[in-house]
Amino acid sequence: MKKTHKQIAAIVCIVLLLLLYVATLVVAILDFPGSDRLFAACLGATIGVPILLWIYIAAYGKLTNKKSMADLFPDSDTKNT
Repeated sequence: MKKTHKQIAAIVCIVLLLLLYVATLVVAILDFPGSDRLFAACLGATIGVPILLWIYIAAYGKLTNKKSMADLFPDSDTKNT
């Protein structure tokens, strides 16, 4: 079964997010010097990565003139008549 580029990118994004969640949990549990800053970085990445992915998907849809899951108004027609 051949996987498309979109499926591979989606799997990579899911794995990345899961690793971020696990890293945030591990850093929250462990106590070592600098863990507070590392926890803040993990938490920021956990919030920032999905936002950046959404922006990338929206920009890709706009550049290729295709509808994507990131469209704010997916049912509206983009052509003005």
